[in-house]
Amino acid sequence: MGTWIVNGKMLDGDNRLVNKNILIENGKITSITEPKEGPDNQSDGHERIDAKGQLIAPGLIDMHVHLREPGFEHKETIATGTRSAARGGFTTIACMPNTRPVVDTPETVRYILDKAETEGVVRVLPYGCITDNQLGRELTDFEALKDAGVFAFTDDGVGVQSAQMMKDAMAKAAELGMPIVAHCEDNTLVVGAPVNEGAFSRKHGLKGIPNESEAIHVGRDILLAEATGVHYHVCHVSTEQSVRLIRQAKQLGIKVTAEVCPHHLLLSDEDIPGLDANWKMNPPLRSPRDVQACIEGIEDGTIDIVVTDHAPHSEEEKAKGMQAAPFGIVGFETAFPLLYTHFVLKGKWTLQFLLDRMTVKPAEIFGLPWGTLQEGAAADLTLIDLDTEKEVNPAEFLSKGRNTPFTGWKLKGWPTRTIVAGQVVWSEA
Repeated sequence: MGTWIVNGKMLDGDNRLVNKNILIENGKITSITEPKEGPDNQSDGHERIDAKGQLIAPGLIDMHVHLREPGFEHKETIATGTRSAARGGFTTIACMPNTRPVVDTPETVRYILDKAETEGVVRVLPYGCITDNQLGRELTDFEALKDAGVFAFTDDGVGVQSAQMMKDAMAKAAELGMPIVAHCEDNTLVVGAPVNEGAFSRKHGLKGIPNESEAIHVGRDILLAEATGVHYHVCHVSTEQSVRLIRQAKQLGIKVTAEVCPHHLLLSDEDIPGLDANWKMNPPLRSPRDVQACIEGIEDGTIDIVVTDHAPHSEEEKAKGMQAAPFGIVGFETAFPLLYTHFVLKGKWTLQFLLDRMTVKPAEIFGLPWGTLQEGAAADLTLIDLDTEKEVNPAEFLSKGRNTPFTGWKLKGWPTRTIVAGQVVWSEA
């Protein structure tokens, strides 16, 4: 028995919403029909989901998340994190390896995959570490990690400080046909700094994180990627200098891709209301000029995709204040509504543009077989209510984390049902 999704709307390729019905059987999309050709004219026996005029979108894909397990289960678990992702409309997520233990052995990879299989509700892709224990001293066993199930390598959370170590990593990854994904940060410029170097840091007497701390690594790594031929992907771009360097690299034909988070497209350090650590993340909120550069970067294709960098922490940890609290905010449950409300509804982007950067593009650049709605494709779907306005309320999050700067924001574009391989894994009702 299959499932019909009826009375839904899909984008037709020209950014127009058209009425469609979708039949799901055995985890695949087997039919996409006009309403008059839908289930009323089919044989009985299939279940029905009434989309009630909502958008039927491909399941969202998030290539940069922190599930915290193993080691930091007080912040998040694979169970709670994947449910939070499902509520945000995500069907595939890629988890970073800065857990405890870090993901530098096949055993830890298998632990994550087993947990995701038994306790998770969305598809989980684990990253493997570039260096042992993320210390930047010795490369991990790339072949063993690949065989265990990782799809890319990163030391996210810290930058690889040695250029030689990064070059060696890129050369090895290129041999295996695997991407290197980089958290770009020169440690000599950021030690002890909790916020961006700018008006906010000066006002509050805080050491600032300068733009060049990110851009120095971006520039270095682009040159190393050119030398090795690896697919190099830049994490959470936040500065105008990084955008400029990536744009130049693409013009030269270097295989570099990049991502940006909603908060770096919507907030600057001038928006921070005080010393509330729910506004503390890494990279930090930059200047309005950097925000504009990131917007221009994603609009002209310099930046390829949107990610959340979902980074939950406990309320006790975030209560330690701007200097002592850990970096990071949650992102799963607000990402699409934030961008839909502030870019699509304001006429800056089309709905197709936004969806592509959260579905088709991440699948394309990482070679994933998901992210599209077509007959024969995996039935990874998200139903989205484009009309109802609701306030962001962290108390309602399915994530253990409540650390967001968007509390109280009124948004439209809320997911209402998420389907992975034909199975409903979260529903508003």
